Amino acid sequence: MSITDQALAIEAAEAGATVVRSHYGSALTQFSKGGDDFATTADLAAEKVILETLRAARPDDVLVGEESGRTGAGDSERMWLVDPLCGTLNFAARTMLVSVNVALRSGTQPTVAAAADPFGDEVFWTDGTAAYVRQGGVDERLVPSADSKLVDLNLYPPFPNEGEFQVARMLADKSFVARFHPRVVASTLAVTWVAAGRRAGYVTDGHQLRDSVHFAAGIALCEAAGCVVSGIDGQPPHTGLGGLVVAADERTHSALLKSIENQKPA
Repeated sequence: MSITDQALAIEAAEAGATVVRSHYGSALTQFSKGGDDFATTADLAAEKVILETLRAARPDDVLVGEESGRTGAGDSERMWLVDPLCGTLNFAARTMLVSVNVALRSGTQPTVAAAADPFGDEVFWTDGTAAYVRQGGVDERLVPSADSKLVDLNLYPPFPNEGEFQVARMLADKSFVARFHPRVVASTLAVTWVAAGRRAGYVTDGHQLRDSVHFAAGIALCEAAGCVVSGIDGQPPHTGLGGLVVAADERTHSALLKSIENQKPA
């Protein structure tokens, strides 16, 4: 291998980010994926260049793209998870809050990941042991912090646990409102911000986030940065009820779980 996995993840994410930037503000053809969900010409073009970059360097690996699905050797333990444009609705509305996510899972664990912000000229990346942000060719280690008190809530469905928990109901929880300032970015860019100290936490419902092209890179970054990561029931990620709670520290994590617990019937 002439290029390391980490360097490849960064290269692929940056290549996708370049394509996303080039399409910003243009007339975007939309391709329905059912309901209100859709992809655009930018999603497809970015995914194409990311997959081509990965396939050229790692022809024997499995590739999973949000738009094209799974390709590559069926028995390989190495699987690249690609979300070429996380925040398509934002992008289509000319809102620059999107992320280009690339993560490598070997066996059951992510080993490297990169999440590029096409408009912030930043790439958040991890080699599996620490997490960094690269800007202008300079790498700076990510240090989580809860000082901002900002917590992003993912209000986008599906809500598999809506019988006992809905993210939106956290907005009516007195303990949450007293302690935190809610935000809705509607992109997993917000997950990387927890690792970077720009958000105190992030909460979403959902199942099987381990293999999610949307969340794999952000989870890997947060775990490597030292964030506290669990499901919405406080169990280890990808177990129990599922969902995702990412916090900059233990105190923030406990407070977010308390707000979730407050929703359960007496």
